[in-house]
Amino acid sequence: MAERILIVEDEEKIARFVELELKHEGYDVNKVTNGREGLSAAQTGTYDLMLLDIMLPELSGFEVLRRLRRSSGLPVILLTARDAVMDKVAGLDGGADDYITKPFAIEELLARIRLVLKKSAGQQAFRNEAGLDADAEEKKLTFGKLTLDERRYEVLCGEEPVSLTNREFELLKILLENKNIVMTRDTLLDRVCGYEYAGETNVIDVYIRYLRSKIDERFGMKMIQTVRGVGYVIREDKQG
Repeated sequence: MAERILIVEDEEKIARFVELELKHEGYDVNKVTNGREGLSAAQTGTYDLMLLDIMLPELSGFEVLRRLRRSSGLPVILLTARDAVMDKVAGLDGGADDYITKPFAIEELLARIRLVLKKSAGQQAFRNEAGLDADAEEKKLTFGKLTLDERRYEVLCGEEPVSLTNREFELLKILLENKNIVMTRDTLLDRVCGYEYAGETNVIDVYIRYLRSKIDERFGMKMIQTVRGVGYVIREDKQG
């Protein structure tokens, strides 16, 4: 069965071009031209991925994404004409799986679609396996009073939940899995965003700031340490 992709793009020429290329690649495609219709289609239809423009009439792409993430984990790739790092990070932090800046080569877009769909399928397989193997040992990572539960996809500090985006969760998990090992920015970027990611490496620095704000500053911990000129590390002998 063909994978279904929803295009939410108000520039008709771009939307039509992408639609034709995706159909040529064998995808089942639907397209809408404003944010409100896009949100409704995503919430009521059955799709494998959404291509979402940021600058949309009625509802912006950021607002569509924010509302969608209240109830859906549908993979989203943002289409943006903006080049600012913080705009890109805002989208990723809001729950987008990737972004691509206009104008883009269709080959790059297709590669990003394949990567996101592959990661989504892998995550679904993991969730299915976890559900079938309920008696298996729980996969938990800890640091002091902090616990990351992979199977439940949740983080607790003591008994208090810590709300993280998907990428923040993955970044924290990698650091906890490699306690006492310095992880370079490039390594973290590859592990969190995928080896085909073409954005700026300082995106990792931004996510580290978010984690420190949500965990270190909030709970008075000293968890994530910076190794100047290299990357980041969590060391067990530096717990706060």
